[in-house]
Order: sequence, then structure tokens, then C-alpha cells
Amino acid sequence: MDPHIYQSYLEILKEELVPALGCTEPIALAYCAAIAKKVYDGEPEHMDVYCSGNIIKNVKSVTVPNSGGMHGIEAAALLGMVGGRADKKLEVLEEVNEEERARTRELLEQGFCTCHLEEGVKNLYIRVELRGKDHLVKVVIAEKHTQLEYVERDGEVLFSLEKQKDAEHKKDIRELLEVKDILNFADEVKMEEIEETIGRQVTLNSAISEEGLRNHYGAEVGRTLLAAYGDDVKVRARARAAAGSDARMNGCSLPVIINSGSGNQGMACSLPVIEFAKEGNVSKERMYRALVVSNLISIHQKKYIGSLSAYCGAVSAACGAGAAITYLHGGDYEAVSRTITNTIANMGGVVCDGAKSSCAAKIASAVDAAIMAYTLENANHYFLPGEGLVQDDVEDTIKNLGYVGRVGMKSTDVTILKLMIQEGIKEEE
Repeated sequence: MDPHIYQSYLEILKEELVPALGCTEPIALAYCAAIAKKVYDGEPEHMDVYCSGNIIKNVKSVTVPNSGGMHGIEAAALLGMVGGRADKKLEVLEEVNEEERARTRELLEQGFCTCHLEEGVKNLYIRVELRGKDHLVKVVIAEKHTQLEYVERDGEVLFSLEKQKDAEHKKDIRELLEVKDILNFADEVKMEEIEETIGRQVTLNSAISEEGLRNHYGAEVGRTLLAAYGDDVKVRARARAAAGSDARMNGCSLPVIINSGSGNQGMACSLPVIEFAKEGNVSKERMYRALVVSNLISIHQKKYIGSLSAYCGAVSAACGAGAAITYLHGGDYEAVSRTITNTIANMGGVVCDGAKSSCAAKIASAVDAAIMAYTLENANHYFLPGEGLVQDDVEDTIKNLGYVGRVGMKSTDVTILKLMIQEGIKEEE
């Protein structure tokens, strides 16, 4: 395949498949606050946190990792300021100790941090401001969970990503992603170039899934599925992905390998594939190549949707898993494309109403839909162009879904947020 595309796909995998501790939205808040504290270089007197609606939606109901059970935006930001290690990025809270947790609780009680909804900004937007007699510091993260956009202290701009982008004129390499090239890359990539990245995903995501199955987290979706339906591979694929989310959404401190900035999506696109690979007793190499398919197809869909939206990312991740399961069983480009189409035609439009325990159930449902999509394709059944979002070319079907998620569901996102923050919706007269 084209050497530039090959190297770009390798770079995408290495950039996207990184470890994160807990739900990535509270972690992004903690990371932003940790940077702000480092820049402040002293003891601030108050913190203001300005967040997009999607950040508020995804932080409201999850346990902040390594916090001792604390919830919410203020807790995440304060824990990042007090005990965060900014150099560890998405593992910023990994080394928080009990003294720092106690100090965070004190500051919460004192009302040290104030949260504000920031409108008219990117879907993923965080601005942390620290003020006191010494300094006024402003730090902005936007678009991606660790993408630092702006740093200011006492009116002096210390960093601006926009200026850097203008100087570099870089094109997003994710624009090169296409299903056909993804499959070619999966076939051709040298194992030594992906073994560390994919191997780490297998190890870490399997570990948190096991934790979720062993212990009582949240609604125990994964454990319940196995208890109710047995251990058929189709059940295990759903249960193991759900169990990882059970643990992660409810305070487990184990790291996961994310996809498209999300640990839930990282687990949804990897754990079902691992289970089907085990069931088929395929080689490690074949499983790793299938995981390349799943990860890149998941990222391919999300490049149109965006990091955060009203569209549930578990669906795009599970869709990647379904494509990879088809690939594992020898499916070619047409077969993989039909599996993707079958999943989108079924589950496209599931809403995201924030990060919480029920994410595990949505993952289980999305994986079930992806397995059904593969099963239908394997029986030579598939949805036809003109039916809903389905087009002749799988790339156009994926674009349609992206447009619905990014543009069509904007008002849905606002409605969900208003209900979640209890503003309510005025009835039309």
C-alpha cells in the first residue's frame, strides 16, 4: 500500500491507543487543573472552571478515579489541582494519596471551585482559571482530552495552539482513513510495529474487564449477562466489554487503553474481538490484525462525529468490533462493509446522556447489534442503499452517520443537557 498511508495509520494507532485512568472527561478536567496549578506557581485563592455542555454531561454522574468516591466537576478539577501530575496526562491522578484526597474534600466544603457552563464553544472544551493575590492563570483544553490550546498568566500568553497550527499548517492524518485501506493495512502491517501498542490494549483492557466481572460495580451489567445467559461467545463478548465499563464508570483505578479519547470505546472495540479470537483459537497475530481493523474503523467513524456529541460512541466502537469479527472469520472488503452498514442501519442514533453506569448496558446492546450485523452478513443478508442512512458506498454511509451525529443531533444534545442539569424543557403552547 501507499507508504504515506501506511505510516499515517501507524501514527494514528500510536496517538489514539494510549492509557487513561478512569473516565476521560473528569481526567481531562484534572489534567487541565494540574497544568494551571503548575503555571500558577503558588497558592491560589479560588478556581473557576468553564466547561462545554458535553463535559458537564459526561462528568456529572461518574466517580472520579482515585478520589475515594468523589463525584462531579469540582471534585475532578480540585483533585487535579491538589494531587495531579500533569506530566502523566490521562493518568494524571494515578499517584494521588490520602492526604491530597482529604485536602480536596476540605476545598470542596469551602466552595473553593465554581463551575460554569460555557456556551458557543467546541463540544470538548475546558477552561480552568486560578486566581489569587499572586497571579491570574487561564488554561484551555479543547477538541481532544489532552489537547492544550491556550495558557495565559497575568495577561501574558505563554502558549497558543492556534498560532502553532498557523505556523505548521498540518493536515489531520485521520482524513486518510478509508475502509479499504484499513483492511489492506491490517493485512500488511509488520507485527513488530504494532505488537507493543495492540498488546498493551489486550493486557490492560482485559484486566479491567476481569475486575468488573469479579467484583460489584454499578449495575453489574457484565456479571448479570453471564449469570442470565451463560457463557456462549456472543454473551461473553457483550459481558466482558460491559464489565470493563461497569468497573471504570464506578471508581475502579485500573487504566484502560482508549479509542477516540474514550475508555468505554476502547473496551467496546477490543474486548469482543478478543473473545471471538479466543473462541476461534486463532493466532495472536491474526487477533492483533483484527484489532487493528476494529480500532481504525472506530476512529474512522469518529472523525466525522467528533470527540463528544449526542451520539453514543459505544455504537461506532462496537461497529468496529463487528467489522473485525467479520475480518477474523475471513471476510473480505465487501463482507466487512456490509457488517458496518448493518450495524449503522440498526443502531445509528443512540443518544449519549453522559458517562455513568448505564454506559455498560449501551455497550452490551451495541456489541449485540454488531454481532447480529456480522451474523446477517454471513448469511448474505444486508440492508440496501436508500434504506435510511444506507448508501451504495460504505464510505458514504459512514459520512451520513457522522453528519447525523455532528450536525443533526446538536439540538438533541442541548435538550439532554438541560434535562440533566434540571433546567427542564418548556412545553410548547
